[in-house]
Amino acid sequence: MAPPAAIRWFAIVSALMLCLLISPSTAIYCDEDDCYDLLGVTQSANSSEIKKAYYKLSLKHHPDKNPDPESKKLFVKIANAYEILKDEASREQYDYAIAHPEEVFYNTARYYQAYYGHKTDPRAVLVGFLLVLSAFQYFNQWTRYNQAVDMRSGGTTNKKKSNKQTNKKMDEDLSKELELQIKGAEQPSMWDLLGVRFILLPYTIGKLLLWHSCWFWRYKVKQAPYTWDDASYLTQRSLSAPLDAWRNVDDLRKEDLINRRLWESSNMESYLAEMRKESKRRR
Repeated sequence: MAPPAAIRWFAIVSALMLCLLISPSTAIYCDEDDCYDLLGVTQSANSSEIKKAYYKLSLKHHPDKNPDPESKKLFVKIANAYEILKDEASREQYDYAIAHPEEVFYNTARYYQAYYGHKTDPRAVLVGFLLVLSAFQYFNQWTRYNQAVDMRSGGTTNKKKSNKQTNKKMDEDLSKELELQIKGAEQPSMWDLLGVRFILLPYTIGKLLLWHSCWFWRYKVKQAPYTWDDASYLTQRSLSAPLDAWRNVDDLRKEDLINRRLWESSNMESYLAEMRKESKRRR
C-alpha cells in the first residue's frame, strides 16, 4: 500500500500533467479565444494593421468609453491579444503554437519563459524552489520514518489505540531505537532540510574552516596528541564507517579500535590482515 504522502504528491503531479495534456497549447496565450479573431485581423496581417485594429477596438470597448462590464472584460482580452501580436518574438511563438498544437510542453515552456522569466526575481525563484524541495523532503522523511516504525512494531502500534499512554511509551522507545538502528529512517528534523542548510551555509562553511584551522594548528604544527573524540573521528573515517553505525559499536570494541590507531597506514594494514584471517577461520 502506497504511503499517504506519496499518494498526495502523485495525485497533484498527475492532475497538473492531465491539465497540460487536455488544454491546447494555444490556450495559454488568449485563453480559449484566438488572438487574431479578438482583434478582427487575419494571421497574415502586418504590424500596422494589427495596431490599427487594436486602436479601433479600444475606442469602442475601453472602460472610459464604455461602462458595460462585458465590454470591459472584452477589452482586457483585446489588450492581451495585442500585447502578444505586437511583438515579433511573441507573435512568432504564438504562430508556432497554432501550427504545432501537439507540442504542448514545448509551447508552454516557451510561453512562461518569455512572459514570466524576465519578470521574476531569481532570488524569489530560488526561495520558492528551496521551499518546495524542503517540503517534499520533510514529508518524504516522515513517510519513511512511519514506515520504519510500523515495520519495527509489527503493525501493532496502531491497533491498540485504547491505551494511549502505552502506545505513547512504545512510540518513544521505538523512536529512540530507530534513531540508532535504522539508517536513513531517522525522525525528521528541521535542521536537515535543504532550505535550512542553505540559509546556514555561510555559518557552516565558516565553522568548517575554523575546525580545519584548529586541527592543523593543534596536530600538525604543535604535534599535540589526539583527543579521544578526534581519535574516534579518525578511526571512524579510516574504517569508512557511517556515523550511525559507529555510534552503535560497543564501547569496549570502540576503545580497542581507537587504541589501534587505525588512521596510520601500517596499523590499518595489520588490522585488515587480522580481519581476513578471522574471516577464513570462520569459514
